[in-house]
Amino acid sequence: MFRERVRRVILPPAQENIDKLEKVIKEGNYYGAQQMYKSTSARYVSAERYSDALNVLQSGACLQLDKAQITCGAELSLLFAETLAKAKVSYDEDTLDRVRKIYKKFPRLSVPQHLDLADDDDLQKLSEAIAAAKTRVEGCSSFLKAAIKWSAEFGAHRYGSPELHDMLADYMYSESPEVDIGKVSFHFVRGRNPKKFASALVNFMGKCYPGEDDLAIVRAILMYLSLGNLRDANKLMDEVKMEVELKNLNFPSSELTQFVNYLLLTLQRDALPLFNMLRQTYKSSIDRESTFNELLDEIAEKFYGVRRRNPLEGIGDFFKMMGGE
Repeated sequence: MFRERVRRVILPPAQENIDKLEKVIKEGNYYGAQQMYKSTSARYVSAERYSDALNVLQSGACLQLDKAQITCGAELSLLFAETLAKAKVSYDEDTLDRVRKIYKKFPRLSVPQHLDLADDDDLQKLSEAIAAAKTRVEGCSSFLKAAIKWSAEFGAHRYGSPELHDMLADYMYSESPEVDIGKVSFHFVRGRNPKKFASALVNFMGKCYPGEDDLAIVRAILMYLSLGNLRDANKLMDEVKMEVELKNLNFPSSELTQFVNYLLLTLQRDALPLFNMLRQTYKSSIDRESTFNELLDEIAEKFYGVRRRNPLEGIGDFFKMMGGE
């Protein structure tokens, strides 16, 4: 105990270390600064001076990201989020704003277009750009997933902060060189921005493989409904139809989209027999993706109280697959 007290007394105020480390960054010694940020923040954590540790980590993450040191910045960002949980910091707007400030430092860079893939130099540029994009997305995703986990544990929604889910969905969609629309959807449906989600889906429709467009829309609707969120499921469908019309595109017309339109109407009333009849009638379309039946089982439980045969299977595995923590 005596040693702990001494250690706390001799540690300087965080701002002294922040100023010192900023000079190391300005000198271009990013690796050296990184080790110092980690060791300094660890000492503050050991002394239970969590506020100082968070200040050091936030400053370091922002500075490293400003200097395009993505791996270093992402590592300090992750440590910041993990320290929030270790310190048991309550979720509030001020702390959310600190997370948002770090998030906004993650760069947004487009992959080079119109390159001559027969040219070795252009091919090398493309390969490097894709690798860099993957590093950015992985770093930002790890940081925000840790922040979501903290927010769920210390005061936000049980699924984590909707604002953080929106940030993660937006970054994954806009920056991933190869978009996994299922994982993006997982976070959008836990957010509060169906309009932006609709824009992402319509944009995805323009570049996905044939036959994937209706799957993406229906998956998104079912994911909202599996959370019991009929309001945003309807809003998403309306927004997608509106945006498709504004862009003079065709809304995907298939048995699957027909099914989900009927489903949205059915869930507005106590109509379990009709729900079951729809599942049977459109079974061949629903079976196009195995997870749809799992989502529909969850929807039956949420809206009609139908207990799943084995609640330990199915939807939990689906959520893990989609990137939930």
